[in-house]
Amino acid sequence: MGGMIAKRDSVKHPTPVSKLEEEMVNAMQRRAAEGCSMKSFNSLILKFPKIDENLRRCRSIFQQFDEDSNGAIDQEELKHCFLKLEISFTEEEIGELFDACDINKDMGMKFNEFIVLLCLVYLLKELGSVHGKPRMGLPDLEATFETLVDAFVFLDKNKDGYVSRNEMVEAINETVGEEMDWDKNGTVTFKEFLFAFTRWIGIKDNDDDEDDEE
Repeated sequence: MGGMIAKRDSVKHPTPVSKLEEEMVNAMQRRAAEGCSMKSFNSLILKFPKIDENLRRCRSIFQQFDEDSNGAIDQEELKHCFLKLEISFTEEEIGELFDACDINKDMGMKFNEFIVLLCLVYLLKELGSVHGKPRMGLPDLEATFETLVDAFVFLDKNKDGYVSRNEMVEAINETVGEEMDWDKNGTVTFKEFLFAFTRWIGIKDNDDDEDDEE
C-alpha cells in the first residue's frame, strides 16, 4: 500500500484542456474540502439500482428537448433546454459544455451524453462556478448527481480534483480504472468518470428504456 500511495502522489496531472475542465477540477477540489460521506465503493454499488432508475427518468427530459426527434440534442436545442430549466449560461459556456459532452463530435448529444452534461451543470452550479440559480429544479436527479459527486470525492484520496489510476486501484480494481481513463494519461476527470458510470449501469447513447413507457 505504501508503494502504491507513493506512486499515486508522483502522477503528473495534465494541463486542463479548456476553461470548463479547469472550472470542473477547481469545483471538485472545493467539494472535496467539504468532506465525503461515502465510506466504501461498495456503498456506491448498493445504490446502483436507484441511480439507474433516476438517470433513466432523464429520458423524458431528453425527448422533450430533442425538438426534431432525431435522437440527439444540438446546440440550439440545448439553449432552449437551459432556458426552460432556468439555467443561466453565456454563449461561450453553452458552447464549451456542448463540445465537452459531444464525445462523438457529431454535432449532437445522445442520451448518455446529455446525462453527463446535466451532472456537470449540477457540479458547477452547486459550487458557484457559473451564473444562475443555485438549484436545477430537478430534486430526484440532484440527489443522484450528488451521490456521483460524492463517489468521485471518495476516490480522489489526495483531493486534487483528479482521480489517478492508482487511486482507483485502491478502491476498485485495475480493469475498471483503465476503462475510466479514456485518454490514457494516468488520471481521470469527473467527466470521464461520469461516462464510465453510465456504461456500468447500462445506459447507452441510443438507450430505449421500456420502463418509461409503463
